Amino acid sequence: MTHQIPDIGRRSGIIGIVGGSTADERTLALAEEMGAGVAAMGCILVTGGGGGVMRAASKGAFLAGGLVVGILPNEKNRPLQGYPNEYVHIPIFTGMSDARNAVIVRTSDVIVALKGSFGAISEVALALKAGTPVISLASPAYDAIGSGSGYISVDTVQEALAVAENILARP
Repeated sequence: MTHQIPDIGRRSGIIGIVGGSTADERTLALAEEMGAGVAAMGCILVTGGGGGVMRAASKGAFLAGGLVVGILPNEKNRPLQGYPNEYVHIPIFTGMSDARNAVIVRTSDVIVALKGSFGAISEVALALKAGTPVISLASPAYDAIGSGSGYISVDTVQEALAVAENILARP
């Protein structure tokens, strides 16, 4: 499916949203709201381009007029069910499987982590190791990592957007 790429003008940053490829309704609603907020901020959204949190965030940004980039695990000539989801404007076919997580976190200026499993946990760890700030949105599982430089835990989308905006405003 080909989408018209929105007129993005000047964007203020790239925000990655990570989380489970399957998720409960509350987490999906948070992801969709967060994606819409990323678009409203004028930022580009980066996800893994698949289902669950990735799809919900992509849908939110897409419907709000934002630009959605999906960093995909498969090669272009080797389709993978559900990749890219129907809201991805720009699919990046890596052929790297889970190793694409490093591309997601190094492309993003900030990562917002929602509930997930091993893939999301690896993205949080890779982001912190790379110095990419992580905002944990209503995801107590990541709080076990502990607060420290670059890790902030919030409970609402509004808090996550405010923290992301402050991070992006830094020189």
